[in-house]
Amino acid sequence: MTKLGQLWRLVRESHEQPMAGEVKAPPELGPAATSVTFIGHSSFLIQISGHALLIDPVFATRLVLLRRARRPGLRIRDLPRIDAVLLTHAHMDHLNRPSLHAIAREMRRRGEAAPVAVVPPGVEDLVSGVGFRQVHPLAWWQAVELPPRGMQPVRVTATPARHWGARMFKDTHRGFGGYAIQSDGAPTIYHSGDTAYFSGFREIGRRLQPEIALMPIGAYFPDSYRSVHTSPEEALRGFLDLGASTMVPMHYNTFRLGREPMNEPLPRLLAAAQDAGVRGSVEPLLEGSSLIVKDRAELRRDSAAMAER
Repeated sequence: MTKLGQLWRLVRESHEQPMAGEVKAPPELGPAATSVTFIGHSSFLIQISGHALLIDPVFATRLVLLRRARRPGLRIRDLPRIDAVLLTHAHMDHLNRPSLHAIAREMRRRGEAAPVAVVPPGVEDLVSGVGFRQVHPLAWWQAVELPPRGMQPVRVTATPARHWGARMFKDTHRGFGGYAIQSDGAPTIYHSGDTAYFSGFREIGRRLQPEIALMPIGAYFPDSYRSVHTSPEEALRGFLDLGASTMVPMHYNTFRLGREPMNEPLPRLLAAAQDAGVRGSVEPLLEGSSLIVKDRAELRRDSAAMAER
């Protein structure tokens, strides 16, 4: 089958079933709590040290013709004040301009300051004119600090990945990667972006010591896709390389991007985690659901308890 034929098959299949999933409200947190709320696909709301950040926010029903299988778990109008939007790369299932416009517009409607954007090098032009207060391009290992919101500042560090960043196939100058989000007293959260398995997970773990890892588990078949995406087993291997205590799977069950069955990635991940003796470290989230950590010590206690089982 030609690439065009494969694409049309994915589009056709994406319209065969009605969208599933429920919309929820984001959590209301105490001042020291941290939360990771799954919006869907690779989109998350991160609340940490009084800040709210969005990573790869895609609220659109369709990516051109490809329709999502599950609804976004949050509505834009229900979001807290957004301080920053982090974009891992230019692919349309991660950088959705209509969603970015809507987020900036909602902040303006409330009279809030516009968010800042953090992007890989070469992606700045795609977010210009969206309404961000400032755009920070970060190469791998570069960092930017968000000002304190009555608490600790939040530091965002760009991390390596094995993927590609072109939006329209020929603009291969565009960067890609992941992010680590750090703040004193809070767990460090790592979002890998799209990536294949690579030795860089160990270096990320050594340098940034993430405790919560958001890892992609879908779009791995046919096997050639694994040059830029992890299978569930490879994602688990990357998580173990990082040395993190909690893994939240992502990049599955929302858009039909690979040829594996939509319901296959998560059971494969859980089976691999069971075989590795770390099933208790994997926290799958339904859209709109949150992993909430009251403080860093709580996460370490939970990790130690799982290790003793």
